[in-house]
Amino acid sequence: MKKVLITDTIFRDAHQSQAATRMRLEEMLPMCEKLDKVGYHSLEVWGGATFDSCLRFLNEDPWDRLRALRKALPNTKLQMLLRGQNLLGYRHYADDVVEKFVELSIKNGIDIIRIFDALNDTRNIETAVKACKKFGGTCEIAMSYTTSPVHTREYFVKLAQEMEQMGADIICIKDMAGVLLPYEAYELIKALKSAVKVPIHLHTHNTAGTGNMVYMKAVEAGVDIIDTALSALGDGTSQPATESMVAALRDTEYDTGLDLALLAEINDHFKGVAKRLMDDGFLTQKVLKVDVNALIYQVPGGMLSNLISQLKQQGKSDKLEEALAEVPRVRKDFGYPPLVTPSSQIVGTQAVLNVLTGKRYSAVTNESKGVLRGEYGRLPAQPDPEVVKQILGDTPTIDHRPADDLAPELDKFRDEIKEYYEQEEDILSYAVFQQVALNFFKYRQAKKYGVDSQIYDKNNKVLPV
Repeated sequence: MKKVLITDTIFRDAHQSQAATRMRLEEMLPMCEKLDKVGYHSLEVWGGATFDSCLRFLNEDPWDRLRALRKALPNTKLQMLLRGQNLLGYRHYADDVVEKFVELSIKNGIDIIRIFDALNDTRNIETAVKACKKFGGTCEIAMSYTTSPVHTREYFVKLAQEMEQMGADIICIKDMAGVLLPYEAYELIKALKSAVKVPIHLHTHNTAGTGNMVYMKAVEAGVDIIDTALSALGDGTSQPATESMVAALRDTEYDTGLDLALLAEINDHFKGVAKRLMDDGFLTQKVLKVDVNALIYQVPGGMLSNLISQLKQQGKSDKLEEALAEVPRVRKDFGYPPLVTPSSQIVGTQAVLNVLTGKRYSAVTNESKGVLRGEYGRLPAQPDPEVVKQILGDTPTIDHRPADDLAPELDKFRDEIKEYYEQEEDILSYAVFQQVALNFFKYRQAKKYGVDSQIYDKNNKVLPV
């Protein structure tokens, strides 16, 4: 019997994909006792955008959240998402920062770390992988799935073998845009299962309405673990609904063994959370509808909302279709980077600029220059030489691991926040989100001591304490 294991994303990717990562700890804790009895392989509770959202919008310490969830879920493995050398931010951090971040993540309660690099450049995950092994975590290395002339089945099999040699305990296919289709999922899983010995975990989104079918074919091919989200925040741009998959596999050789009645009881609570998120304007009907454009443009949900927002700010909402059509062209010019943070934002912003200026690459972001220079790592294919010449001119490119250029940073960060330092974890919050973390530290200090302290937002406006 091939029991399929379930990772539920209700505390991380579900509300990140549908509701701008705005679920609060106080909305999570009431259901932890019941969630702990379900028998999940793991609960994804941390990483991704949760860290930023806690500090920036919710006035929560993300480390406090992790510790609270660890205490409330003693029998369930807790999982997080980590962007390799990027950690949870948008640039590469020095090796000492990466190692300490991984160490304290595990120390505060994380069991499984899903580590990936946007470009699938394994040099960018080396430090995080070694640290995860060193400090006793389960290392799940993820490949960013995409389609292009270079992203063949053979490409992913070779990548998986390299990841297994690096020390992966589990290999994840991270289909962030929901572009993996059912029959290809079957063939890819079959190929991976014959090429590597470690378990295969599949992550997808139901944006295009194909997620459940993808999972069913993957299960038939022998996938070990799948990501789902309780139905209150499942489907649409989120993961396929947990209850649907549990019901579909029940009484088969793949039966998950999870109790549908218990899941329904837990989900009733999250229906209330979803209503609050909808009332507050973070959850909209748009993210719940099937959007086949995801298959055409390979644009993940978060990237789509960024494009819409950028065009709206410029009063050019009517240019959305044009911008979406430009995305695959920019992606080709840039050497087919998978569209996941941070490359999705970089490619998307450049596509918008190309459309708004009317002349391709007449205006170029520093991040676009950085991608072509090699500052984010090795691109999957050679970028268009004419585009490189137009954008970079005679600026030299690099082909070494970008983090090799970074001096140790921990001591510098420790010194910079000594006025607000309360715990070692504060150094890492500041390392990854400097001004945002400082604002939170000031808020925390004011709340703790009742000081009439002014807090500033990212536009340097005074916020109420």
